[in-house]
Amino acid sequence: MKNIYSITEEFEKALCNYTGAPYCVTVDNASNGLFLALLYDNVQGKTISIPNRTYPSVPCEIIHAGGMVEFYHVEGEILKGAYQLRGSKVWDSALRFTSNMYIPDTYMVCSFTGPYKHLKLSKGGAILTDKHGAYCWFKRKRFSGRRECPYNDDNLDQLGWNFYLMPEIATRGLLMMSQFYTSEGKPIPQEDKELRYPDLSKFEIYTKANR
Repeated sequence: MKNIYSITEEFEKALCNYTGAPYCVTVDNASNGLFLALLYDNVQGKTISIPNRTYPSVPCEIIHAGGMVEFYHVEGEILKGAYQLRGSKVWDSALRFTSNMYIPDTYMVCSFTGPYKHLKLSKGGAILTDKHGAYCWFKRKRFSGRRECPYNDDNLDQLGWNFYLMPEIATRGLLMMSQFYTSEGKPIPQEDKELRYPDLSKFEIYTKANR
């Protein structure tokens, strides 16, 4: 029998192997992954530019992390693939999940939530990074500041958030990773997803925090 921490770690290693990221930390959803990545990247007081067509939680997480939102306009109503949250090293990769996708010196946040994602786990996300310090920070912050041991045995010396990916979801994710490989074990590239999103620049709630 494997404990819950080794199951999660095996799923994270599988994500690293496929995406090419040196480190991966799974979370309960991509929105919380964006929040942690923005917080670690210290966007407090900075202006972060994002497309006006994107998922509503993206500007929310920028504001929650202490940043200010600026929208740049894109043609049409469709968002496709990954984009950088300009002014930070964070990338929203909710619509990209493919082999060797990791961009060095970034925090790429993947989403496994909902019916339109490549890896459909109903709920979940991951932060990809090449920084060991960030990896260690994310691991504890997503787990209420805890180390991966029974809390009665832990030296509780950090604050954090309850963003841990449920072990049964990690188990299902590990099993489903086989769909991204051929029978010979070669990774299968995936096309970027695209989705229609509202024009968030029309909503004052995302920009009034800048004043």
